[in-house]
Parts: sequence; structure tokens; C-alpha cells
Amino acid sequence: MHATEQRANMEKGRTMKFSTRAIAFLGATAMLIPLAACGGGSSNSGQPSQESNVKEIDVWAWDPSLKQIAADYEKKTGIKVNLKNVGTNTKEYTQLDNAIEAGSGAPDVAQIEYYALPQYAIKGNLLDITDKTSGYEDFYNPGPWSSVQIDGKVYALPIDAGPMAFFYNKEIFDKAGVDGEKIKTWDDYYEAAKKIHALGDEYYITSDSGDAGFFDSMTWLAGGKPFQTTNNGKDVTINLTGDNGVKEFEKFWQKLLDEKLLDTKTVGWSEDWFKGMQDGTIASLLTGAWMPGNLVNSAPAAAGKWRVALMPTPNGEKANAENGGSSLAVLKSSPKAQAAYDFIEYVAHGDGVKTHVETGAFPADKASLEADYFKNATTIKNSDGKEIDYFGGQKYNEVLAQASADVLTGYQFLPFEVKARGVFGDYLGKSYTGNQPLSEGVAAWQKALIDYGKEQGFTMKE
Repeated sequence: MHATEQRANMEKGRTMKFSTRAIAFLGATAMLIPLAACGGGSSNSGQPSQESNVKEIDVWAWDPSLKQIAADYEKKTGIKVNLKNVGTNTKEYTQLDNAIEAGSGAPDVAQIEYYALPQYAIKGNLLDITDKTSGYEDFYNPGPWSSVQIDGKVYALPIDAGPMAFFYNKEIFDKAGVDGEKIKTWDDYYEAAKKIHALGDEYYITSDSGDAGFFDSMTWLAGGKPFQTTNNGKDVTINLTGDNGVKEFEKFWQKLLDEKLLDTKTVGWSEDWFKGMQDGTIASLLTGAWMPGNLVNSAPAAAGKWRVALMPTPNGEKANAENGGSSLAVLKSSPKAQAAYDFIEYVAHGDGVKTHVETGAFPADKASLEADYFKNATTIKNSDGKEIDYFGGQKYNEVLAQASADVLTGYQFLPFEVKARGVFGDYLGKSYTGNQPLSEGVAAWQKALIDYGKEQGFTMKE
């Protein structure tokens, strides 16, 4: 997710898990959209022909902890995991789409965020693993488990979740005279932003060069519900310009943009982005609870300086949103489907779960949230297996667990969310360079999405 070889160094694709209604709607949509053809040979059962004596599998993923998990798996099974980071979010999905369309070159396993998963399942690109996962609903937290199901079938195993949290560099905040624990409202955050920037022109409370996932999360946190789809999957309403949550976030973020209190030049998940976290010029993040693993691996020099707090909200009320969360899915075109499934089972339902959580991922399963090693953790394992005291002895997972409990329910994604996020910058890019207000960019984005939805056969409403 992230321009190094780890999730931490590619462009962020953080997206949020589906509400129950959204999942139900997408299941209905599956009946409306014809299945796309898949590459690879097939057996009489309709599944790809299986290779015997599998020695290796190809996995596309950005999660940094998978490096250690893959190494452990190879030691246990003798099967080599060819782990490749081709980018996250739209970068990986573009590569995946190209390989699927070409009929060759797709991996056996792909990491896919919850918001994007239904689009691949609906098109017939993913292996249906329902018969392998009986009883798994008791293992996973309800949100992640519902997010890997479309039309009552299971197409992936959850590996993490992404309730938002406020990560900040205490050393820089102290220098600016800001107490991060006391930032409860968006006004508090604005006042802190001014003090951080007063340290020098290079210092900013955070960066944002235009991130659709972040925009969605912040409007969700503000109580927004700009996207609604009927259960029959045919009627889609987009009300970005009239939704109160969207308007509230626009007003807040526009003030910081107008006063040049945000770093709008440093691209998220770039090397410069992590450099800013190490030298303190990017002093905080509003992001998903999966961030600790990325910080410890890609901003190691800042270990001990950072802390975690609950998200500031418009009026200090208890509220939160999701920002990310992903799964591992087996591509239907894989000729090694059983071996591929065995790997995702190990990562998401077996011994790999603990390693994943210990390296900073936020749990998708129930037991990990209650485990002492999770609740009482003060260190994080980096990708080399070393324990790092990144948050100055803080029991950071206690905060993250509370963040999860505060997530507002009922938010829905678009049935073409990958497309929506992919074109976000086309219409709002100028808003982050000061050439148009956010409201104008949002209006243009809404019009483009409505036009696209109509082209795809949906009945669109504003």
C-alpha cells in the first residue's frame, strides 16, 4: 500500500468494510451482471485443472507482515511463496484486471480490500470457498466476515480491519506545545495544526494530496451517508453535494487547505511520506488501525516517538469510521487452487494470524481482540521479527480496540467503488492545489459518477 517493496511504500488504498445492506445489494447485483471469462485450463467441475506436487505459488500482496508469514509457511510446508508487491488499491487492481483480461499472468492469490472484493466476485474472477469455511462465522468479527460474502457465498478470508485512529508524533507535538491526548474535536485539531506549522514552514500536522478513501472515511465519521443502493441492486443514489456529513468535512478540511496547514505535495505511501514521519515534518496521521505495522517497517527511525489516540470528531462525540481492511482471495484461474487456499487458510485462520497481529495488523478475528498478547502489547514485531517499542511503552491496542467499538454503522459503498476512487483525483485534484474549492470538485465528481452509473445500467438518483 506503498514506492518501496512493502505495503507501506505504495499509494494507499484504504477502504472500508461493507455494511450488511451493501453486501446484500451486491449479492443481488451478482445476478444482474454476466460472469467474465477466466484464463487457465478447467476440469469438468468448472474449476481449473490442478497441478500435482505443487512446489510454489504466486501471491500478489502489499502487507509487510506477509514476508515473515510466507517464510514460516515455506518452512512448514516446503512450498515456496513468490510474494510480489505490484501496488495496492487501484494500482494492484489495474494489474489484476489486465492479467485477467489477457487470460494469463494472474497470481494464485491476491490481497483485495473489502470495498473492491464484490466486483471481482461478481465477475466470476474469484474461487468460491464457501464449502471450505463452514463455521468460520464464529471465528471472525462480524464486519470482516460479512465483507467477504456476496450473495451468501464466501470468496476470501479476512486478514485485517481498519477502524480509524489518530497517530501522532509526541516529540513534535510536545515541541509545539500540543497535548495529543486533549485533541477531541475538529476545532482542537485545527488549533493544533496552526501550532505545528508555526515550528517552521516544513512542518505540517498531516498530509493529504487527495485521497478518496480518506475522504470517504472522514465523511463517514461525520455521520455522512452519501451513497445508497436499494436491495434489488438497480437503484443507486449519490448525494455528495447535499449530504450533511460531506458538507461538514468539506468545511473543516477547506479551512486547513485555505490556511495552508496541510502538506498537499507529499504523496501518501511514497518514500518522502515516510521520511516526513521519521523527521517529524508530517506530525500525525488520521488513518486505519493497521498502520502500526507500516510505521515500524517504513519509518523505523521514529520508534518511541509516536502515540495513538482516538479520532477527533466534529463535536467531540464518540464516533468513528473504517479506513481499510483487506482479505486474501484465490483467483479462479489458478491451476493450484488447493495449494493457494491452503496458504490463505494458514495466514487468515491458522498460525499466521498471531504473527500478523503481532506485526501491527488490526485483528479480523474475535480471539485476537481478547488475547492478552494483543491487549497488553507495548511493542510491535517488524518484518524481520524484532520487537520494537514504537509507541513509547503505550498499550496502543487498547486504544485501537475502543476505536473499533466506536465505528458508526450503516455506511454504504458504491457498486462501482473502485472506479469512483480511481477518478477522484481527476475532479478534486485541483482542490488540493488551491485552484478550486472542495465543494466544486465534489460536485464534478458526483456528476461523473452518476453518468458512469447510467452507462453501467444502474438507475441513478441524486
